[in-house]
Order: sequence, then structure tokens, then C-alpha cells
Amino acid sequence: MPKPTKGARLGGSPAHERLILANLATDLFRYGRLTTTVTKAKRVRPLAERLITKAKKGDIHNRRQVLSVVRDKGVVHHLFTEIAVTFAERPGGYTRITKIGNRKGDNAPMAVIELVTEQLNPVTVSRTTAAPAAAAAEAAEEVVEETAEAAAAESEAPEAAEASAETSEEAKAEETEAKKDEA
Repeated sequence: MPKPTKGARLGGSPAHERLILANLATDLFRYGRLTTTVTKAKRVRPLAERLITKAKKGDIHNRRQVLSVVRDKGVVHHLFTEIAVTFAERPGGYTRITKIGNRKGDNAPMAVIELVTEQLNPVTVSRTTAAPAAAAAEAAEEVVEETAEAAAAESEAPEAAEASAETSEEAKAEETEAKKDEA
């Protein structure tokens, strides 16, 4: 069961509040955006998103449930055929609320609630995405060069091991001579 909202109802009675929210949702689906108070926008958002989710399912049961809230059959048809198709890939977050300041007459805080029209993950090409790709390509070339050097070193490994052993013996002899001189 949903948790009841605190404070006064929109319009006074529960029935009037349901009618206000149904009319706001209907106008939101009809026009795509709606200018209203912040309180009403915040209250209509969950209802509108729930109705869009039902429209995405698209069966007759969900259509009848939406028709019980949105009384205009033309708006319901628009919701099921056009709006639901645009949000098919989006898992949620179908609406956006933008605060626009206070109303001139009574200083009520106003907001615009609108349906989101942007893609969920738009593909953009910019310098920030191109630079890491170039860095990754350079890193891959360095790895190839390092593996080639390692392969060459392995083929010369016995000779290199003998050379390194000779240099390490010479270094030890020089250190011992330096210690003797100091003493």
C-alpha cells in the first residue's frame, strides 16, 4: 500500500485530488510538457511514470487500467502507440521537472514537467573519448614492442646470462678493492 502524503490535499477532497492528477497526466501526454506548481508537478510525476510503464506493456488489461485514469481515448491511443514506443528502451525516468521561478500573482513556485525526449545513452564523439582511445592504441603498440624485445632477449638468454654474471663478478671485485683502500 502506498504511503499517504503528508499535508493538505490538492483541491480538498480525495476525489478532487484524483481528478486534478488525472487531468494533469492527460495534459502531459497530450502536449508533452506542462507548466504547473512544483507541488502538483511532484505529485503527478509518479502517476505519469506508472501510466507510461503500463503503456509499454501494451496489453488490453493495461490499456483498460490507463483508461480508468485518463478518460480521453485519443490521448490513451497516443500514449500507447507513440509515447510508449519512444520509451521502449528506457527503464524509467520518463519525466523531467524543471523549476522556473515564482508566479507573479501569488508567488507560488512554478515548474515545467515534460517528457524526456533524449536518448538514454547518446553516442557522442569528442576529444575526451578520442584521447583515451588513442592512448589505448599506443599502449597496445608498446606491449607489442615489449613482447618482441622479450622474445629477442629469450633467444639470447644464455649469452646475456654469462655476460651479466661476468659484470656482476667485476662489480663485486671493485667493491672489495674500494673497501680495502678505505681501511
